[in-house]
Amino acid sequence: MRLWNIIRAALFFFGMSCLPVSQGAHGRYAQKLLSDLFVNYTSALRPVEDTDNIINVTLQITLSQIIDMDERNQILTTYLWIRQVWSDFYLSWKKEDYDGLDTIRVPSSSVWRPDIVLYNSADDQFSSSMETNVVIQSDGTVMWDQPAISKSSCSVDVSFFPFDVQQCRLTFGSWTHNGNQMDLVNALDSADLADFVTNVEWEVLGMPSKKNVVQYGCCSEPYPDITYTLHLKRRASFYIFNLLIPCMMISFLAPLGFYLPADSGEKVSLGVTVLLALTVFQLLVAESMPPSESVPLIGKYYIATMTMITASTALTIFIMNIHHCGPEARPVPEWCRVFILHHLARICFVYEVGENCFTAVPRTKAPLEPDTPTNAHPHPDPRGPNWDVNGQCVCQQHGLHRNVEYIANCYHDQRSTQRRVGEWRKVAKVLDRMFMWLFFIMVFVMSLLIMGKAI
Repeated sequence: MRLWNIIRAALFFFGMSCLPVSQGAHGRYAQKLLSDLFVNYTSALRPVEDTDNIINVTLQITLSQIIDMDERNQILTTYLWIRQVWSDFYLSWKKEDYDGLDTIRVPSSSVWRPDIVLYNSADDQFSSSMETNVVIQSDGTVMWDQPAISKSSCSVDVSFFPFDVQQCRLTFGSWTHNGNQMDLVNALDSADLADFVTNVEWEVLGMPSKKNVVQYGCCSEPYPDITYTLHLKRRASFYIFNLLIPCMMISFLAPLGFYLPADSGEKVSLGVTVLLALTVFQLLVAESMPPSESVPLIGKYYIATMTMITASTALTIFIMNIHHCGPEARPVPEWCRVFILHHLARICFVYEVGENCFTAVPRTKAPLEPDTPTNAHPHPDPRGPNWDVNGQCVCQQHGLHRNVEYIANCYHDQRSTQRRVGEWRKVAKVLDRMFMWLFFIMVFVMSLLIMGKAI
């Protein structure tokens, strides 16, 4: 057992003593390989044996993070990992000649690099990429992994905001080489999303890629490019709780203005206050949206709600005018009395004091008739109309009758005026209830339609 431990210790020290020598030898071969490869190498020309040959560049994009989505300026900022792989004819060697050395890493500025750029870039500096090393294999394959923060133009459609889905395209291609000199190859059918950092506002549905060959008007040669289409879906929870739900709660206050008593003096004030509150929310939405012809869905909802509140305020003013009809008002028309006071009042559950849905509309009392004097006789007195049967003069009774008749007429006129004013007030009350239920239904339907987009 002791002998075995001695043997293991000896082998360990032997390996440790040989390791620096091996590493030093490996480093010397790497220096020699670097000197041999770049002795007559130039990074200005395409690394092909024949100038008629086409160099193939394999492109792979990895989406790491969505930094910002500026809807107003229509700029998408993303953090990408860009991998480009091509074959360099002048950077190949035999591994046996360099102690089995298979790969080396050199600065990317030392080798030829494809001039692949983002066509729809919106960056004003054009220096958002990082200079990294390239990995060169013994067969001449060069792999260049480059992280970059790209700003690309993106056509934002806000028609269904905040339940919208956006499509942003990132088009990569060579700036100077045409398809007869350099060709692009898709490494994958879509961008790699394995290392994507979840965004709090946008959900990535996919990022498929497609190769296109375009002939521009300036040149007859074809120019290949690879377009990645980033499908984004907005996370609408923030906007639902901060814009939609407060708007719905304010909208449900508008029909309650019809329920306020007309004598309270706050019916119009409530409608104007709700209208001003919705205007503030509308301005908040307009500040974050790009100026375009398409009105966002939430903007349409606000406009429809504001139109409804404006109409409710106007109807409130009209109904208050009916409610405050004075003694000079005309009697309620017969059709209005039958349709509104009888049928519509029952539908809207508007009843008088002591009346319910099972009782009929109370009939108005008949006007009082002037009393007939009890001492009147069918046969006049033979001495004249101014004498009664007892021989007394009735001249003073005529004045008393005229005064009583005048008082009775005034009383009947007052009763008729009160009855007419009461009927108009009941008409206003029935109209209030009808419009209250109508606007409640409208607000409820509009809220269902807007919330249905979120499901």
